[in-house]
Amino acid sequence: MSAETGERGIKLNTIDGGQAFDFGRTATSYAAYRDIYPPELYDRLRALGVAADGTSWLDLGTGTGVLPKNLYNPASQITGVDISAEQIAFAKREAAENGMNICYLVSPAETTGLPDRGFDTITAAQCFWYFDREKMCGEIGRMLRPGGKFIKIFMNWELDDLIAAQSVALVEKYNPAWSGGRYGEEDLYDDLFPGRRTEVFFSDIPFTRESWHGRMRACRGTLASMDGETFRAWEQAHLKFTERCPERFTVRHKVYCSWFAIAGS
Repeated sequence: MSAETGERGIKLNTIDGGQAFDFGRTATSYAAYRDIYPPELYDRLRALGVAADGTSWLDLGTGTGVLPKNLYNPASQITGVDISAEQIAFAKREAAENGMNICYLVSPAETTGLPDRGFDTITAAQCFWYFDREKMCGEIGRMLRPGGKFIKIFMNWELDDLIAAQSVALVEKYNPAWSGGRYGEEDLYDDLFPGRRTEVFFSDIPFTRESWHGRMRACRGTLASMDGETFRAWEQAHLKFTERCPERFTVRHKVYCSWFAIAGS
């Protein structure tokens, strides 16, 4: 597999000790291997009103458009925003190929320029801890309609799963600065607005050797942040590890969903 390249990186002192990362570099792998959310999550999001008929929904940090694609409803107005032009290009291409009328924009979440009170729901999956929290509180309040909902989603492997634990250990060996999903778990319990509700459930996500390697390749700790030589060394080691795995297996994941009903938005 060849390394993808990206143009926009992120460097935050609060993430991985200030190590830069760029999900644009992972766009090809992300599009191919990160569409893994379980049906139970989509059921929960629909129950919360995401993409309901006659509503307008904004997905922040949309990446390659995984949520909009899987929750697509032609009777809802759907907008996805991401800082990565490479990831948005994949999202646009797939939407066009499947006849999905989704508006995708390349922009930082903090400065979209989208209209005041323009959305009934706003989601942020696997990404909110990368944003400027204070700015986003203001932006979410500005863009949500009265009675709207803001929803954060996070999903991560469980380290008592042997395959996940060994894969994580290999990433940590080659990239000691990487802190895995710790930030995401902490973020789900952040009371951005009053009345937070958080639900947690477990799901056994199916993989093949190839798709699991692709999933690990698309994480922040590998292709998004490693230099070329380090990435090639990690990839060789991880492919060797996956050869010892069954051809098909599941990896246990913990799925979090936090939401806020913002009456005064």
